Amino acid sequence: MSKFSLNQIPIGVRYMLMSAFAFALMSSCVKLVHTYGIPVFEIVAARAVVSLLISYADVKRKRIDIWGNNRKLLLTRGVTGSLSLICVYYAVSTLPLAEATILQYLNPVFTAVLAILFLKEKIHISTIICIFCSIIGLLLMVGPGLTLDHVQQLPLFSIGIALLGAFGSGVSYIIVKRLSSTEDSSVIIFYFPLIALPLSVLLMGDDFVMPTTEALFLLLFVGIFTQFGQVGLTKAMKVEVASKATAYSYIQVVFSIILGWLVFSEVPSTWTLAGGAMIVLGALVNVIGSLRANKAKSVTV
Repeated sequence: MSKFSLNQIPIGVRYMLMSAFAFALMSSCVKLVHTYGIPVFEIVAARAVVSLLISYADVKRKRIDIWGNNRKLLLTRGVTGSLSLICVYYAVSTLPLAEATILQYLNPVFTAVLAILFLKEKIHISTIICIFCSIIGLLLMVGPGLTLDHVQQLPLFSIGIALLGAFGSGVSYIIVKRLSSTEDSSVIIFYFPLIALPLSVLLMGDDFVMPTTEALFLLLFVGIFTQFGQVGLTKAMKVEVASKATAYSYIQVVFSIILGWLVFSEVPSTWTLAGGAMIVLGALVNVIGSLRANKAKSVTV
């Protein structure tokens, strides 16, 4: 029996896991900085500033055209990503967190469908199982607090905005996948904060709060972890099937549970642990599917 090593995990899977962990760290920093009274759109603006500066410096370091080749599609990626982010924040602020989380994490489903329609990708059975296990996992986490009467009382407009945000994320991932064949990852990432910054400043209005030194450092880390997350996501899209890559985003929930326990002393319930186990199971099935697909491809070649 051959020994298993991390090097056997496909590079696209490693990039997506790195992305999920970075976004989980970013969310923890957002939660921490929010305790300092910093408004949501100020956090988004700060995140965009840091990401914009890092992306610009990286593009200059590589000595490539900062505006890329397919500028219309790059601009579209920036717009769809920014609008979907705004939709997600609106949903979180107007819906209970449990329901907003479920709706937000429908984006891999949208990505899988859009990948079939526009990228002509074949969705693997392992990816379907991963998405199914992950959605069941999320329902296990938040299900005990959901009742039919409670769901019927939710504002339909907010639900629609949340679904629009998840759909927008799916569209953004498909665009990133298409751009990854012609554009450098740093250029693709650069366009997101380029659009998100003016939008968040406009929506922030007069709500700016001068951050303390601690809050300023947290805002800096929000931007840094966002950059790592975006880099991992973009590189994963370049080497992995879009539906399979985005399915790994569910593992971010597991990372968030661990960070919530370590940083915020949030003890997970039995339902949360059961849901996390389902998500991990789905991710493992997806990893095994990637390993088999890569092995079959190497045998064919």
